[in-house]
Amino acid sequence: MNKPSSKVFLVDDHPLVREWLTNLIDQHDDLTVCGEAESVQGALDGIGETNPDVAIVDLSLAGGSGLDVVKNVRVSRPSTAVIVLSMHDERLYAERALRAGARGYIMKRETTSNIIAAIHEVLSGKIHVSPQMNASLAEKFANGRTPNLASPVEQLSDRELEVFQLLGQGFETRRVAQVLGVSIKTVQAYCARIKEKLELANASELLREAVRWNERSSTAN
Repeated sequence: MNKPSSKVFLVDDHPLVREWLTNLIDQHDDLTVCGEAESVQGALDGIGETNPDVAIVDLSLAGGSGLDVVKNVRVSRPSTAVIVLSMHDERLYAERALRAGARGYIMKRETTSNIIAAIHEVLSGKIHVSPQMNASLAEKFANGRTPNLASPVEQLSDRELEVFQLLGQGFETRRVAQVLGVSIKTVQAYCARIKEKLELANASELLREAVRWNERSSTAN
């Protein structure tokens, strides 16, 4: 008797990405796509209804962050392994995703074979990151020591980093609030903490630094 296929749930705000992943995954007899969503709430509802073995989650979603999905699934459905598939630099986001409860982190520029390998790896109970990231994490946690942060931006909390990134993409405060599903006052409070942590004097400096950081990140990718 054939073993049932492992169920995979897709969470990405781009329909083309979801279609591409569906076509890729359904080529493998031991895997099947059981559902998809483009928003945080849609992901939580869909994962709750379909009970997948693996959820592949982007970080940038309608109505919030993929990290919110990861954190929620870790608590509400721990049997579902989450893999973050994102365009965002793993040097800044992979460890955050793993801390949130993800079992893997893959850059969207990876080959299709690596994506399938990552799914199989987390299904077997392992954690998947790139060899470079694996070496970085091993060095960081060797002997229980945590080295100095490589960048001041790493001091930011997950939500502060989201706000900083959206500002760097040209989003105004009101639009940031809409994307994250919070009030404008909440975004302003995040901005104040970001300025304090990055030692920025005012909103203009914050905006310039956010744009500069976003451009550097895009170039690195």
